[in-house]
Amino acid sequence: MIADFHFLRPWWLLAVVAAALLVWLLDRQTDMRARWRNLIAPNLLKHLLIDHVQSRGLRPVHLIAGLLALSAIAAAGPTWEKERPPFVEDRAPLAIAIDLGPTMDSTDISPTRLERTKLKVQDIMERRKGARTALFAYAGSAHMVLPLTDDAALIATYLAALSPALMPVEGKNTAKALNVIEAALADETAQGTILFMTDGVEHGAFKAFADYKGRNDLMVLGIGTPEGGPVKIANGNYLTDAGGARVQAKLDVEALKELQSDTSVQVATVMLDDADVDWIVRRIQSAFTQKTDEGLQRWRDFGWYLTIPIALLVMLTFRRGHKIHWLDAFVALLLPLGLTPKAEAADFVDAWLTKDQQGQRAFQQGDYAAAADHFEDSAWRGAALYRAGRYQDAIDAFAQSTDPESYYNQGNALMQLDKTDEAIAAYKQALKQQPDWPEAAANLKLAERRKKEKDDLEKEQEQEQAGIDPDQIQFDDKGKKGKEGQVDLAAQTAEMWMRNIQVSPAQLLARKFAIEAARDKPQ
Repeated sequence: MIADFHFLRPWWLLAVVAAALLVWLLDRQTDMRARWRNLIAPNLLKHLLIDHVQSRGLRPVHLIAGLLALSAIAAAGPTWEKERPPFVEDRAPLAIAIDLGPTMDSTDISPTRLERTKLKVQDIMERRKGARTALFAYAGSAHMVLPLTDDAALIATYLAALSPALMPVEGKNTAKALNVIEAALADETAQGTILFMTDGVEHGAFKAFADYKGRNDLMVLGIGTPEGGPVKIANGNYLTDAGGARVQAKLDVEALKELQSDTSVQVATVMLDDADVDWIVRRIQSAFTQKTDEGLQRWRDFGWYLTIPIALLVMLTFRRGHKIHWLDAFVALLLPLGLTPKAEAADFVDAWLTKDQQGQRAFQQGDYAAAADHFEDSAWRGAALYRAGRYQDAIDAFAQSTDPESYYNQGNALMQLDKTDEAIAAYKQALKQQPDWPEAAANLKLAERRKKEKDDLEKEQEQEQAGIDPDQIQFDDKGKKGKEGQVDLAAQTAEMWMRNIQVSPAQLLARKFAIEAARDKPQ
């Protein structure tokens, strides 16, 4: 912390020199011996001057100089700590990969391992309200269930539909799941976290974790108990081995410990309480803080804290000569404290904090609606409105400025309103003023992709109205000269799937997984 101490506006420190110079000039002006030294002989001067005994205590000039010096230090902006900008959390992704192998239906954890996993995911979503989360499923193959989204209701819908019966390929291929997720997060500019929720990681995947060079933090939550339990299958029966005995699926805790010791993966096992969820959320936050790009952070200005001692020094100016009128100072202190009959509690805050400072306090406390009411700074008012979910009002606030950050923030709010055309224009304006801005470029790319998806959806709806069934899938296995489809099923967003195909989420996912598995199958 000491090494990081510096001033944001160091030129204001010249006022400290000016304060010292003021004391020196006034001392020189009141020094009668120095003023008459060149006019009267020294041997006579000492008999002509009457030296007054200097009074003890602070002189008025010292008080004024101290007030100037302290004000200069406050204006210089002392700092030693960084703070994140208001939109940094919005870019922190979490990808959850859920193991859908048959042993996830084991009953050693009530009601089953998979159902407990779903509950844990919902708890994580509750702790990370507003944060973006992607959902993946894997067994012998790996598939995206949902791309990054902050729609908790949408995630809950598809989460409930997950079951081992959806997977087209048997087995477990955790390494492939890691590759699929990493590819899906390739366009993200912010460091994220990949969380595997599984009842075991096969030793063949250890090398993939050990060789992982991506920027995302890797975590594994082991689901199950070392004692294991029977595995439920269809019709209320249980999974049996070749001899007809029930399979007891056990959590290999030693293998998970080996994975943690051999790689950089953070490993934990499921808990009956929320301790595991707390661990996951804390780890996501700490990993993101450690790896956040320095360009996205700024130094916190602590200069405004000095306004309180500055105000106290100003009170001491209620004085005459060398004697302070303590009654006047006491009354001046009582007024902002709200001790007068008609004073209100807000008067105290207004007396000591500016509107922007009050808004900053409310913002840090998570009361974004109150922060928006206090902020006079349009950028911070827009940030508070954005966090409060008032996206159109946020756009109006950001529009008060024409700097690149304003256009960038307008683009973010427009994307929340699904106004892709306007968002693209805003991002382009930001890049026009600041071409080397990777975050704006990445968001522009996402907005253009979203616009293309909407255009493709409109075309598909027109085709559907013309009598073309979008659910028909035909493989040209003979000539292999069929026209390549214009819509990549794996790249479609969850919203497109839900609006375009009138089937249940489970049927939709089973069809999607089967198509992707057939596409990836070696010819």
